[in-house]
Amino acid sequence: MTYTQGDISQQLVDTSVWSDQDLADHGIPVFDVPFVSVGGGIGSFSMVDTLRIAGVTVDQIRVVSDLERPSQTYEYLAGNSQIRTDHRLRSDSSSVIDCIWGWPGYALREAWGKKTPSVAIQVFLEPVAADYYTPKAGQVYESINREAARISWSQMLTQGVVRHVRRRNHGDYFVLFTPPTGSASTKRIAFRTRFVHMAVGYPGVRFLDDLQQYRQQHNDYQRVVNAYEPHDHVYAEMRHRPCTVLVRGAGIVASRVLQRLIDDRDQHGAETTIVHLFRNYPTGPQGKKATFRRPASKGWVYQGFNFPKAAWGGQMRDHLESLEGKDRRDFIDAIGGTNTAPRKDWREQLDRGEAEGFYLQGRGQVQSVVPSPDSRQIRTVVGGGNGVPTTQYDADFIIDATGLEANIEEHRVVMDLLRHGGAGKNVKGRLDVARDFRVRGTDNGEGRIYASGSMTLGGYYAGVDSFLGLQYAALRIHDNLVSAGFGRRIGPGRSISQWWKWARNTAL
Repeated sequence: MTYTQGDISQQLVDTSVWSDQDLADHGIPVFDVPFVSVGGGIGSFSMVDTLRIAGVTVDQIRVVSDLERPSQTYEYLAGNSQIRTDHRLRSDSSSVIDCIWGWPGYALREAWGKKTPSVAIQVFLEPVAADYYTPKAGQVYESINREAARISWSQMLTQGVVRHVRRRNHGDYFVLFTPPTGSASTKRIAFRTRFVHMAVGYPGVRFLDDLQQYRQQHNDYQRVVNAYEPHDHVYAEMRHRPCTVLVRGAGIVASRVLQRLIDDRDQHGAETTIVHLFRNYPTGPQGKKATFRRPASKGWVYQGFNFPKAAWGGQMRDHLESLEGKDRRDFIDAIGGTNTAPRKDWREQLDRGEAEGFYLQGRGQVQSVVPSPDSRQIRTVVGGGNGVPTTQYDADFIIDATGLEANIEEHRVVMDLLRHGGAGKNVKGRLDVARDFRVRGTDNGEGRIYASGSMTLGGYYAGVDSFLGLQYAALRIHDNLVSAGFGRRIGPGRSISQWWKWARNTAL
């Protein structure tokens, strides 16, 4: 049977290995390119930036994405979680995503730009005499846009939504995608490629089960919101009338939401009562004293970054690479988990809120989330357990700040790789990758599939969902690509010459 204009049949979808003739029969145009990155976000940007520095030309790379710029999704999620362009991210000075050399760092750039040496000095005092320096979001976005222009990102970007990554019967892969409506004369287009890089980020927003159930049962998507989805109307309403808001979560996003709520009280006269609900309530140091411990108090676990710095390039990284199976999973859980940065400003806000009575803490397992008897508020019933009595909280709004969706099966392309591409899951249920970030079980002849970012957590590197982690993965992938004859190794001479080009903003 012959298909026209790129229609894809169920028979083809159910076939794990495709041939050139299969796509020709479906009227799907095929274009050859050696390297394709799927995602188009900061993970793809870091990978492509490394390859361009390594001498790979524009015509050898394609990035398939529905994004217009690499930082677009990050900006969207950060903005929704109340991290505006003038607010600081949870990243250190040397994790400069636009510069693989790590120098000059964000602190030095900010000090130079604002003529404020104290910003650079802070790096030498952290974390004992000062908080960790972290860059402003806007500074990061600007630096990414600058480097994207320098490496000709727009020339490598192909607009579209990837549907399938499938093995080709003679080796290599097909990356099948749907172009934007009206931009092509066919419904589907395919790249035939030797190397595929997957950097699709989180599948979506994760909601606590009880809150998702409440939203669906009562069709209430305005009063029960997720911190990562647009919810500015919540803050606007609380500035206009006295309200009670219930916040769930104890990570970095919960910290930022609470700071926004208290800022609105201080700066706009909001009369908001904040109820912060904890499922677990640590009150003392967490972890084994002989190996790794971090401070905790009043329900919060404090850590400068989502993992200790040694996990990115020190003893913990080396130790993790030596572990397998359950031992690797347990070690990642021990050094990570839910935590937040111990920043003085929001800790002082919470102490003041507790003293003045507008910041209240609750603890325990949620039993139910239902409308209050008059339906004007939402009632959360908490069963304390361990002798703690059942408590109920009535709130005008509930903000879920517990995180993003981590189930890789929720992502269509990743699920397709699991079903048809030979990929498997690691010890934490994410995509199983080797130390060089090759997706295990997916090799096809000389073809290789790589993955980086949050979908690989549970592998041999802990900080995969970070700027530095994405750069580390890109460099490891680059080394593997060089061994396969793609690109040039970035040795001392090339590194120095390329840094000068970066510093002068010389286009590649």
